[in-house]
Amino acid sequence: MRAARIASLLTALLLPAVLSPGTSLAAGETGLQRAKEAAIALQRNQVARAIELYTEALADAGVPNDRRAALHNDRGVAYGRLNQPRPAIEDFNRSVQLFPESPSVYNNRGSLLLAFGQVQEAVKDFDRALLLAPGYAGAYANRATALAQLGDADGAMRDYNHAARLMPQSPAPLTGRGRLHLAQNRPHAAVRDFTRAIARDAKFAAGYRARAEARIALEQFDEAVEDLSRAVAFEPQNVEIYVLRGYCYLASRNGSSAIKDFQRAAELDPRSAVALEGLALALAKADAHDDALNNLARAIELDPRSAQAFAYRAVVYRWMGQPELGEKDVERAMKLEPARPEVMWARGELAEAAGNTEEAINEFKRAAAARPLLRDAIAALERLGAATADETNVPELSFEKWNVVLRGNRHYAVNPEIPKLAVPLEMIGEGAPRIVDWDLRTGNTKGIGVLRFIAGRAESRNGAEDIEYGAVIDIQARAVVAIEQVRQGTRLALWEWDDGRLDVTGLDGFKNEYTIRSSRPRDVAQERAPRRVTGIEAPKSSGPPSWAPWAQPSPPSDSRGRGQKPQPKTLFDLLFKN
Repeated sequence: MRAARIASLLTALLLPAVLSPGTSLAAGETGLQRAKEAAIALQRNQVARAIELYTEALADAGVPNDRRAALHNDRGVAYGRLNQPRPAIEDFNRSVQLFPESPSVYNNRGSLLLAFGQVQEAVKDFDRALLLAPGYAGAYANRATALAQLGDADGAMRDYNHAARLMPQSPAPLTGRGRLHLAQNRPHAAVRDFTRAIARDAKFAAGYRARAEARIALEQFDEAVEDLSRAVAFEPQNVEIYVLRGYCYLASRNGSSAIKDFQRAAELDPRSAVALEGLALALAKADAHDDALNNLARAIELDPRSAQAFAYRAVVYRWMGQPELGEKDVERAMKLEPARPEVMWARGELAEAAGNTEEAINEFKRAAAARPLLRDAIAALERLGAATADETNVPELSFEKWNVVLRGNRHYAVNPEIPKLAVPLEMIGEGAPRIVDWDLRTGNTKGIGVLRFIAGRAESRNGAEDIEYGAVIDIQARAVVAIEQVRQGTRLALWEWDDGRLDVTGLDGFKNEYTIRSSRPRDVAQERAPRRVTGIEAPKSSGPPSWAPWAQPSPPSDSRGRGQKPQPKTLFDLLFKN
């Protein structure tokens, strides 16, 4: 599976050279003809045939050096797409020797090095490409990816921003920037960028999957399922998408659909231990314990170092009323991967079965904090009457009735008048978040509030500047609809409220639109009554509309998170659900 991911990455990153139309090749007509045929074969993804034709073209001694350099570059691209790094690097090196002023060759060689983990060397090549071509957007995007892997989040963000400005219609830099936001615990910002990327390519499967991952971080599991369903429609053979959607179905208590997805993933790749592990968990939740154990035995046979498989088997034994049988499995999982959330969850289950409630609570808290999809850990905490996370009040950051609390390393805003709502205060710069204002809308957007907070400081030409963001909150649904930029220093983002709609144009020039479906107007006497709105649609950038979240509540379930299968809720659900 790793090889497939690398091949997919290389297909996206490696680009054939673009030759000057005035290049003279009269002395190498045979080479020219083979080069044309090779380019067509590569466009048709006939990669092996393209390599043969490029080799024949290079055998023509009449091909001049500049053209020969381009042919080595293009053959290197083909080798890269076949996941053959050594001959690809050799071709790129030869191309550089023949024509060292070509930025595309440095970009391609850097992309190959990046795909195979040589990140520092990759950055050097991207630097060379940008030195030769300062407006090379692809090299900026690729260098940003490399810098992110090196832990230079600020440098990566600058490069992604630059790439997005240079090629505003491309989804690639927006997707990369969204992934950086997600890695930096900014899932709302990630959703914004992924939505913009999808608007630029409605068939961008990777964009739907990435947005689903951000929505999982926000615990918007039904919306994540919709995104994954669109992704699987464009990539029906992608095992990882089925597995991820299966876990989303489990998180939203739709066990039957989860089983179907895991089964489909196992059919597509019978050697996928991950698919079998997910299938086993879904079957165990349906009380099919023997089938679950059989699938876990097969998963362990395929991957004997899978801590998750041993952890799941320990949990299945616990659910069967035989927790003592799971002790050895937990010990094995601990030796393999002690920090894995599923292992913490299994330890908690066995500790609870043994009557060690305090130990169980600690393990469940650790697991819940590390894995949003692991809803069983949260359900266990609720079962034991424990808080899902420890929190510390930070009064100096609070505002009126909004209190800022610290959970782990993340800040949230909570308000006793809006229970069960925690607003993540996503940071974009240095410092700590500080609430500065709370505004309740009136008129057609009554029931919507905007919580403004300082999201950090950033260096600019004018020195350090405050960055302010606003969280758009649906009061009745107790949900954060979006977090959008308000200002940086004295520069203001454009927020336009018009007849139940919010349009936000950020300082980067990108625009997001939110359609608010408002309730009937109320009189002033009702102002302090609970505000009723029917919801807000997901953000959309100019392009295809986003899809409204499902409004139906989750079906009732038992302590293991098992529930009745919900009825289809959308036309898309009817068309694409297994």
